[in-house]
Amino acid sequence: MAASATQFVPEQSATTTQQPILDISKPPVIDGFTPLSRPREETFQEKFMRKSKENPFVPIGCLGTAGALMYGLRAFKQGKTRQSQLLMRGRIFAQGFTVVAIIFGVFATALKKD
Repeated sequence: MAASATQFVPEQSATTTQQPILDISKPPVIDGFTPLSRPREETFQEKFMRKSKENPFVPIGCLGTAGALMYGLRAFKQGKTRQSQLLMRGRIFAQGFTVVAIIFGVFATALKKD
């Protein structure tokens, strides 16, 4: 029995199709793992409403800034320099309020996640 033992490997015919090793059209099957459903993408309006509810002072400050700017420019165009100057100072106050609201919201969000 000194003859070498060779294993017989059957040749595959050209008509037989092989299954692909990696099928990228479906996710892989992993035992004991249940994938979560993919979250739905948020629209701009939904994201805006969610962020406004989380920190309502930011949109209020933005509206105050825009309002003071519009009225201040209108007063400047009409030649009411005193009123225009007061409204521009109000705009600066509203901008500061908005920046403080943003910073407060960032800190509140950071503390909430812990």
